[in-house]
Amino acid sequence: MFDHLDAIENKYDEISLKLSSPDALADQETYRKLMKEFSGMEPLVTKIRERRSVLDELADVDALLSEKPDREFREFLQGEVVSLKERLAAVERELRILLLPKDPNDEKSVIIEIRAGAGGEEAALFAGVLYRMYGMYAERRGWRPELVDANATEIGGFKEVVFTIEAAGAYSRFKFESGVHRVQRVPATESSGRIHTSTVTVAVLAEADDVDVQINPNDLEIDTYRASGAGGQHINKTDSAIRITHKPSGIVVTCQDQRSQYKNKDRAMAVLRSKLYDLAVSSQESDVAQARREQVGTGNRNERIRTYNYPQGRVTDHRIGLTLYKIEDVLNGDLDEVLDALITSDHSKKLGTFEGGYEGEDDGGSVSGNEGGAIAARSKTG
Repeated sequence: MFDHLDAIENKYDEISLKLSSPDALADQETYRKLMKEFSGMEPLVTKIRERRSVLDELADVDALLSEKPDREFREFLQGEVVSLKERLAAVERELRILLLPKDPNDEKSVIIEIRAGAGGEEAALFAGVLYRMYGMYAERRGWRPELVDANATEIGGFKEVVFTIEAAGAYSRFKFESGVHRVQRVPATESSGRIHTSTVTVAVLAEADDVDVQINPNDLEIDTYRASGAGGQHINKTDSAIRITHKPSGIVVTCQDQRSQYKNKDRAMAVLRSKLYDLAVSSQESDVAQARREQVGTGNRNERIRTYNYPQGRVTDHRIGLTLYKIEDVLNGDLDEVLDALITSDHSKKLGTFEGGYEGEDDGGSVSGNEGGAIAARSKTG
């Protein structure tokens, strides 16, 4: 894996030179592409140089040991060797992770769809809880969630809610949330105090750019209608909501949150592009996905990925066997511990190693990137 580090560093230096050339500075598009590539390589090259520095220090210590120093100095040097080898192992592990193929969607914004599953009104209420949780997590990171569409229930839940988080890197954090989320709690309407189990499905899509998907306007059927729900006098007077049907795929998207019909159309088109992009990627990777499913499970929506148990104050992610007794913190947006563990597990799988940590239960689901999102996106069209 470390055979081509010099070539990577040389390429980084070449890009650095190009960035300072008059030609690149005169062409903003070229400069932007070079800067993006340069920034993407910087953490990797920094780690490559750190590894070389540690190896140089080890060589210096070995040279001193070869001179047969006195006992006290030799023991000191031997301690340095142990310390440097531990540091080298840590640096090389970080370097292996940086050398893994990048998910091309990681830096994209996301579209998140939450739908109530089994459990009726209780499931709809928990869909609202998850919507709030993701929104609070986004705000902790300085990201702003924007509602696209919602089908609210009379008691404050959601049959479905769709929203976006526009931020570089949002997909890298949210992509493992696709799947079935199970809640166990006593509903407010339960007089006997019996614990109910309900489910909510989450789909996470990378927001596609115009260049990712080309849509023929003739393939679209666009309808306007009067928005429903909260919104004051404006909603009662204006046909501002938009429904777009993509006739070849049958995908239907709606947006009614924005006051302007044009803004609703733009937002609905962004969701449609993302669904078509996800569908195309899923189709291209179907053979690989099938082989992966045979090895590690489907990760489909009928396999729960996480349980929120209110009586025990427990959140358990079944894919990695991680249990946290801090349900209130998690539901208030403190998700980093869960997401970091999922990302670490994914890295370990890709490296072909498992380093203790959270040894997963064989309870369905897998850390499968956008696979769950693709399935959920298609399911809306039947």
